[in-house]
Amino acid sequence: MAYDLIIVGGGIGGSALAATMAKAGQSVLLLEKSTAYEDRVRGEWIAPWGVAETKRLGLYDLLKGAGGHHITSHVTYDESYDPQTAEQTALPLGIFAEGVPGPLTIGHPHHCQTLFDEAVRAGAKALRGVTVTDVKLGASPSVTYEADGETQTTTAPLVVGAEGRQSLIRKEAGIALHQDKPHHWFAGLLVEGVDGWEVTRQAIGTEGNFGFLAFPQGGDRVRVYGGYALDEKGRFAGEDGARKFLDAFRMRSAPANEALAAGKPAGPLFSYFNNDSWTDEPFAEGCVLIGDAAGWNDPINGLGLSITYRDVRIVSDILKATAGGAAPDFSSYAEERTERMRRLRFAGQLQAALDMEFSEDARARRRSYHERRAADPALGLHGFAIMGGPESVPAEIFTEAHREKVLNG
Repeated sequence: MAYDLIIVGGGIGGSALAATMAKAGQSVLLLEKSTAYEDRVRGEWIAPWGVAETKRLGLYDLLKGAGGHHITSHVTYDESYDPQTAEQTALPLGIFAEGVPGPLTIGHPHHCQTLFDEAVRAGAKALRGVTVTDVKLGASPSVTYEADGETQTTTAPLVVGAEGRQSLIRKEAGIALHQDKPHHWFAGLLVEGVDGWEVTRQAIGTEGNFGFLAFPQGGDRVRVYGGYALDEKGRFAGEDGARKFLDAFRMRSAPANEALAAGKPAGPLFSYFNNDSWTDEPFAEGCVLIGDAAGWNDPINGLGLSITYRDVRIVSDILKATAGGAAPDFSSYAEERTERMRRLRFAGQLQAALDMEFSEDARARRRSYHERRAADPALGLHGFAIMGGPESVPAEIFTEAHREKVLNG
């Protein structure tokens, strides 16, 4: 059989693209390895600029109807200042994207299934439990896969790699993946039974040798993350790892965290490196990459979903604008994504240096930064890029001069 488009990977990016292109009238084959989506300990927070992308794709109402929960304020806690002051100066999150009240959260497995089902409703042929065994790219792309005990080979003018960090399509295309060095460990956990946390408020903070982030999911559930030094690899290992992890949230500088520490783990605790990765050109003859397959941003920024939704929007726009029988030109996508990821990489490096370093020098640097930012809000514009999108702040924010100003005064 032949299709207009074969998408390998039926997670958020692949399913969103399948639904979008099927609605545009293209025949789409969507191949997903898993038979059930699992908690990946990431991918549950969409920044305001990412929410705007879901609106442009016509998927926002679907996600909101599936339980998407908006967060409308942000608090930064720190051991260097009073928590009441932090809470009284909470940042409203409806200022970053027109018509968007703030970030949108939705549980990862449910998010994936919602989009997969939408792709099916839109007319895509979507298969689960698929093992891709061979990919040929170039002028006549084809994908061979096993499903339900049978082997099939199918063709399409274009194959999309949406299968994540270990992308087979990227490997077969010979597209190089660049990675920087990890800065710290990052761990995540879904917590339920959280009583007393403001359900529309997210928070970040650092105290002692631990930095945290918290994103309410609606109801009594909160997704929490923690950062800790690379030399503490086994800090939260063992059967009591989740309890030790939640106990680390008990901070004098963030008394509201007691509600998180008293919660109950509702999924796995998983630790991973925080690093960035990128590709110079996320396409080759016969294929294009989206989402993590094309490179990812430091998870301290939490922008994996926002990046993916923009990828889907740009790639789908190019495909819909390409005349029948013509090869799509993804050079504009590559150019935009390269600069987008460069800016977000820069922002993540600053956030990691400020929030996930734990020496006395780091504490002094953080205290100085917060004091100076109160007098000069422009110091924090790299953070605005995380919320409003990397193009929402001046280009000079992503320069060594700004880095020096932020970290060294």
